[in-house]
Amino acid sequence: MPATNPPAAISVEARWLTDAERAAWLTLAALMVKVPFALDTQLQRDSGLSYFEYMVLAFLSEQSGHLMRMSDLAVSTNGSLSRLSHVAKRLENQGLLRREPSPEDGRYTNAILTGPGYDRVVAAAPGHVAAVRAVVIDALNPEQLDQLRQIDRQILQKMDPTAGW
Repeated sequence: MPATNPPAAISVEARWLTDAERAAWLTLAALMVKVPFALDTQLQRDSGLSYFEYMVLAFLSEQSGHLMRMSDLAVSTNGSLSRLSHVAKRLENQGLLRREPSPEDGRYTNAILTGPGYDRVVAAAPGHVAAVRAVVIDALNPEQLDQLRQIDRQILQKMDPTAGW
């Protein structure tokens, strides 16, 4: 049965979007769904990796020694530590990475890319880059790409001012 008096947070007058703001938001919302889906579909089809799995392997492949603390890897991939742990277990079961306690501080766990993991991400990279190009890059001219980067950074900076975007 609905409450007769809405909670105070709900009774505050909303600052509704203008038509222009709503149009911009709905376009962004569509991109937030469609772009990851398109990239995930390509990666699954061509290399058997999810977009998140690819990002985990790609970040590790770019690190010295092909290793990162799990907590840092979670931040880099924009995933929770819990989600990363589940994905790391799947990748570990496939022999693509391994996890070990950090030798510097045993409270932390390092994710380490294996040789087969490196080979898998290197093999997946050309198809992924082609999909990124087809879905985003080739749709924009250089000026628009620069504007997109600036807009993305501004939004990310507002969301996480400490990240140094």
